[in-house]
Amino acid sequence: MFFQKKSDAPGGADWIVAGLGNPGVKYERTRHNTGWIMLDACAEAWRIDVKRLKFKGLYGKGNVEGQSVILLKPETFMNLSGESVTEAMRFFHVPPEHTVILFDDITLPVGRMRIRLQGSDGGHNGMKNIIYLSGSDKFPRVRVGIGAKPADWDLKDWVLSGFTPEEMDALAALSKDVRTALELMLSGKADRAMNRFNTVKKEPEA
Repeated sequence: MFFQKKSDAPGGADWIVAGLGNPGVKYERTRHNTGWIMLDACAEAWRIDVKRLKFKGLYGKGNVEGQSVILLKPETFMNLSGESVTEAMRFFHVPPEHTVILFDDITLPVGRMRIRLQGSDGGHNGMKNIIYLSGSDKFPRVRVGIGAKPADWDLKDWVLSGFTPEEMDALAALSKDVRTALELMLSGKADRAMNRFNTVKKEPEA
């Protein structure tokens, strides 16, 4: 898929940051909506209203670290996230390398995050659809931990289950790190963000 360079396209943007989730009140605090939860926290801190209805989702535009940034919440349901993301990419002339995806990850505990600049979908259906429809895997992404599936749970039930109050507190604390990581990435310092936030913190010895 061809994305015209922003410098050649009036009305473009420097970056898109998309948080993945499912629309509807019943999904608001579920594990699969972690991308939305993180995007909302960043939007509040950056004072960007994500209320405009377009691209099969909600979006807002603002300035972050001197960059023109689109914040996007696809409302297509998770498995069709690529429909919204690629529409916004075409409209604002933003390539995959400048489209950051926030989404949930069952391989990380709640309160942890991991940054990658490209790669496979890792089994995440939202990311899978984005890669499929765009024809590229060059998307920077911030994976946010939702905890491993308990042995006696079905995967679908687990990702659609709600967070505990303690887990929501951990997410609120993590959202500050996610915001800092995004600010570094948007200002061209992705390596610094990965070095800072991808490092596993060792527990102190007893």
